[in-house]
Amino acid sequence: TALNPWDVMLCVSGTAIACENALVVAIICYSPTLRTPMFVLVGSLATADLLAGLGLILNFVFQYVIRSETVSLLTVGFLVASFAASVSSLLAITVDRYLSLYNALTYYSERTVVCIHTMLAGAWGVSLCLGLLPVLGWNCLHDRAACSVVRPLTKSNVTLLSASFFLIFLIMLHLYIEICKIVCRHAHQIALQQHFLTASHYVATKKGVSTLAIILGTFGASWLPFAIYCVVGDPEYPSVYTYATLLPATYNSMINPIIYAYRNQEIQRSMWVLFCGCFQAKVSFRSRSPSDV
Repeated sequence: TALNPWDVMLCVSGTAIACENALVVAIICYSPTLRTPMFVLVGSLATADLLAGLGLILNFVFQYVIRSETVSLLTVGFLVASFAASVSSLLAITVDRYLSLYNALTYYSERTVVCIHTMLAGAWGVSLCLGLLPVLGWNCLHDRAACSVVRPLTKSNVTLLSASFFLIFLIMLHLYIEICKIVCRHAHQIALQQHFLTASHYVATKKGVSTLAIILGTFGASWLPFAIYCVVGDPEYPSVYTYATLLPATYNSMINPIIYAYRNQEIQRSMWVLFCGCFQAKVSFRSRSPSDV
C-alpha cells in the first residue's frame, strides 16, 4: 500500500512525543527528590503522552505491515486510553494547582497525597474504560453506517469522547479563572501591606496570568478543532479533514513536556545529573508548589 503522507506525519509526531516524554519519565524515576505530589502528576502526564506516542507509532506499523481489523481495533483502543489519560492528567494538574493556592496552609499534608493518588487512580481507570469500549464491541467493523470520522469508532463513541473533552475543558477554564482571581487577590494584599503595588509585583502577576492563558490556550487550540469535527463531521467527508484536525491534537502531547517539565528547575538539574553529572548528589532541591510550574 502506498504511504499516506498524513500517516507518516502522525508517525513522526508520535516518535517525537515518545522521545520527549520518555526522557521526562526517566528523569522522574531516576531522581529520588522528585517524589512530591506535583511531580507525581507530571510523571502521570508524561507516561500518558509516552504511551500515546508509542500508540501512534504502532498504528503506523500495523497499518502498513500487519493489516488486521483486530489489531487496528486494539491500536485505536490503546490510543483512546492514552490520550484520555493525558487529558485527565492535565485536569488533575489544574486541580492540584488550584488546591495549592486555595488551601495553601494545608497543601503539604498527607491528605493532599491521598487526594492526588485518588485523582490519578480515577483518571487512569476512566481512561482505561474508554479505551476498552471499542475493543469490547462498541465499534463499526460490522456496521459501516454507524462509523464516525475516526474508523472503527462509532458516532456515539466519538460523541461521548468529545462531550467528555468539552466538560474537562470547561472545568479547567473555570479553575484557571479562579486561580487568576486568587493570584490577583494575593498581589493586591501584598500591595496593601506595602502601601503600594511595585512594578515587580505587577510584572509577576501579569506573567502568572499570561502563563495560565498560554497553557489553556495551547490545550484548547490543540484539541478543540478535532473534538468539534468529531461531532459535526460525517464519515463521507474526505479523510484529509480528519487528519488535519487530529495532527494538531497530537502536538499537545509534544508541547506538554516543555510546559510542565523542562521549564522546572528541579527537572533541569536532574537532567544535568543524569547526562553529565555536572551537579553532585548533595545538591539541594527546593520543593516548589504546583503554582510555580
